[in-house]
Amino acid sequence: MLEPILGSTSRERVLIFLFARGEGYPREIARFFAADLAPIQRQLIKLEINGVLSSRLAGRTRLYSLNPRYPFKPELEGLLAKALEFYPPDESARLLLNRRRPRRSGKPL
Repeated sequence: MLEPILGSTSRERVLIFLFARGEGYPREIARFFAADLAPIQRQLIKLEINGVLSSRLAGRTRLYSLNPRYPFKPELEGLLAKALEFYPPDESARLLLNRRRPRRSGKPL
């Protein structure tokens, strides 16, 4: 959807994922979209070099998120929020579902 503006599908996927989830790592993003890992990693590196994303280490994993100091962050978030409204309902629900911890054993669904 934003590919003509952003230049590539991988860049759109990275930005939508990080906007919806807050943060993520390359393999997680690639698995979510059933995409190859290499293009996702390239886009994350390019976006970080240009200041759109920031990263931090959590153990051996590099977590990426939108850079809070990026000057156009509010405008970018507005664009991504609008684009997320036009995603298919099942995919947008999967994007917004952010379960990171395992459920307690015996807990009812």
